[in-house]
Amino acid sequence: MAITLTERAAQEVKRIIVDQKLTESTVLRVGVSGGGCSGFMYKLAFDESFDDVKDARYEQHGVGIVVDKKSALYLDGTTVDFYDGLDKRGFTFENPNAVKSCGCGSSFQA
Repeated sequence: MAITLTERAAQEVKRIIVDQKLTESTVLRVGVSGGGCSGFMYKLAFDESFDDVKDARYEQHGVGIVVDKKSALYLDGTTVDFYDGLDKRGFTFENPNAVKSCGCGSSFQA
């Protein structure tokens, strides 16, 4: 399985889906794109559909997760969590494939 979504992250995804009045078929799309100060940037988005040929689909804590197969190569074993503290708030990525990360944690080098 490429991505592990923590229970805390799943609760936040569900909250956003309800707050934004998205449909029950909404999935969390996790991916990477070129950019950032380290080479790759993490991407999170909501989607209504996926392609069985190009995407892998998982279900964790009641949340559908979709990862395109290209991104899955860089995200295999990654844990997505949600941090809510005084200093910052947002989704975090723990990626065992990252050999270098930027200070803000939003980009990495594989």
